[in-house]
Amino acid sequence: MTRLVAPHLRHQESYLTASDEFLASREQRDGDGDWVHEPEPGYAGFSFTRESLRDPEEFARFVALRRRARDDDAPRRHAWTPVTFLWMVVGDEYVGSMAIRHRLTDRLLEEGGHIGYSVRPTARRRGHASRALARALVLAHGVVDGPSVLVTCLEENVGSRAVIEGNGGEYEDSRNGVRRYWIPTRPA
Repeated sequence: MTRLVAPHLRHQESYLTASDEFLASREQRDGDGDWVHEPEPGYAGFSFTRESLRDPEEFARFVALRRRARDDDAPRRHAWTPVTFLWMVVGDEYVGSMAIRHRLTDRLLEEGGHIGYSVRPTARRRGHASRALARALVLAHGVVDGPSVLVTCLEENVGSRAVIEGNGGEYEDSRNGVRRYWIPTRPA
């Protein structure tokens, strides 16, 4: 069964294997794949590469930053919002990522939304995203800035569209090739 868990060191190998799958597919990855942030005023930035994440200490630093990103005082890029990063796992196998963004910025209102997710290519079409999004709607209740969350997907992403609609997503509109849906959060 698919579970959502906080990023953890025990998932290093399967996380790296999934990263290889994403890199080979050349797909945009949402939820956890943005490793390189350039320094900017007030934020020193960080840089992780696939190879640097093989080092257990560097992976531990990555996990710590992912876990801390939910805190209001965590270091982040200008105009970025607190985000709760979660990993989809089956047993101890990493199968994907989920990001619950606590507030919408102008950019997120257009194309990113409150919740972003990605499932590694070899784990798709098994219901992981549907189950993870259902759980994320409960976790987002009281965390996000309203009673509903915005979830988006590319127009051509039929699978993600089915996941969102299957979780009660109400289509609002499309902007620049991105479909925008609103879904009420769910109390526990």
